Amino acid sequence: MRTEFEGWQKLELSLAHLTALSLSPPQLINTAAEVGFRSVGLRLVKVTPESPAYPLMDDPAVLRATRSALSDTGVTVSDIEFVMITPTLDVGSLEPLFETGALLGASNVIVAPYDPDRTRLIERFSALCALGARYSMGVMMEFFPWAEIKSLKEASAFIRDAAQPNGGVLVDSLHFMRSGSSFEELSRIPPARLPFVHLCDAPAAPPGSREGLLFQAREERLPPGEGGLDLVGFLRHLPSGTSLALEVPMMAFTREAGAPAAIKRVYDATASLLRGNCL
Repeated sequence: MRTEFEGWQKLELSLAHLTALSLSPPQLINTAAEVGFRSVGLRLVKVTPESPAYPLMDDPAVLRATRSALSDTGVTVSDIEFVMITPTLDVGSLEPLFETGALLGASNVIVAPYDPDRTRLIERFSALCALGARYSMGVMMEFFPWAEIKSLKEASAFIRDAAQPNGGVLVDSLHFMRSGSSFEELSRIPPARLPFVHLCDAPAAPPGSREGLLFQAREERLPPGEGGLDLVGFLRHLPSGTSLALEVPMMAFTREAGAPAAIKRVYDATASLLRGNCL
């Protein structure tokens, strides 16, 4: 368990693409570097038909520009996303995604559980882990209150049963709180299974419907320290060495002030929270 951090300046703060999904990968990387982030996550596969993604595996020109931005800024790629494990997923078709992630230097691929058949879900996850291992990448299962794996307890059991050396769990502070997961469960995760977390804030009271949960998660979160979630408790119970990725979509603010302003607001709020609590 973490009792204190070694100073927030030394943390590997990463910027998740959902915070500024209107920016292309090169734009996101350059803006992240200007603000102070050391790494980014890139969304290469769509989550919904309405939300953008940047399939660099199918766009050599933007892939070259992205690699150039990484080289010019020194920013690294923490992860790529987003693989929805459904009953019809063809794991073999995802090799270009993993190959592109490796070209970008990504350490992890984020996946999500949308198959109600647990045996098949484990089989597909294991196949993804095997593919990831070929490209020296971890495969992180993210849980959601509305998906087939709804809580940290369920996610930890799934990762244990799948028993893949490069398999892990992605804990998002919003989904952690909304699912009723506990700090005790969080502190028991082996560090190798939790290389990074997604961090954001939100009002303490959850929305009253599935639609409300989805809207908040995808469009309107709050920067760390601006809401009512117990983020200090969350951070203090992370395994030592866990990196922080800021995933804070604020669609209304972004429309009004622009994506760079949203990114800076998220960074500044996180720095203030960490400094103010001696984290």
